[in-house]
Amino acid sequence: MLLLLLGIVVLHVAALVLLLVSTIVSAWVVNSTSSSDLWQNCTTAAETCDTANTGVWIQSVQALMILSVIFSFLSLFLFFCQLFTLQKGGRFFLTGAFQIFASLFVMSGAIIYTVMNHEWVHESLNYGFSYILAWVAFPLAFISGLIYVILRKRE
Repeated sequence: MLLLLLGIVVLHVAALVLLLVSTIVSAWVVNSTSSSDLWQNCTTAAETCDTANTGVWIQSVQALMILSVIFSFLSLFLFFCQLFTLQKGGRFFLTGAFQIFASLFVMSGAIIYTVMNHEWVHESLNYGFSYILAWVAFPLAFISGLIYVILRKRE
């Protein structure tokens, strides 16, 4: 049982770290002369950065990514609280719901960014590692949320 709990916590922390990195790091779209993330669009040749106030869609992606980080962190906190307060045989529904919401938030943010980024960045740019990490964080958070919903407290 201890190894199972450790594995779940490691999966959850991995998803949380991926969410944090993908939200913070400036590499959603990159090429050799410029990069773009959720917060600014920078060109290294002219050394200029435009802030992300060009549209409502980028603000919604920012909000969804921040919500995913908050919900994932709250889910981890709730898991530890429920681990010590939940009765024997109880399920971690609240923890699972928060983690599933976090996964849906990151998925929604990544979908909006994928569809609308042509308004924000030049089409010659490639998707960067932060964008990919956001997509990798989605199934990890979703799977850990499902595990929390299925998991029962034994002792």
